[in-house]
Amino acid sequence: MSASLALTNLVPLAKEVDENKVTPGVLGFIVFAVMALAVWGLMKSMNKHMQKVAFKEAPDTEAEPGTTGNSGAGRD
Repeated sequence: MSASLALTNLVPLAKEVDENKVTPGVLGFIVFAVMALAVWGLMKSMNKHMQKVAFKEAPDTEAEPGTTGNSGAGRD
């Protein structure tokens, strides 16, 4: 119920703007800012988790010296 009451309080603000022009307004800016903060938080969390990963590839012992390791590259 309080969400619908809050939206009815925002309706008079829309009358101040030219009726022939559509703009996102303050509500659009708030939604965009919240989404930007969420993406920033997710990127920061991902960076922290990626720094914990210690991946070192072991050398391929079966590969012959001088080959690139693409044994199936020339097959048709």
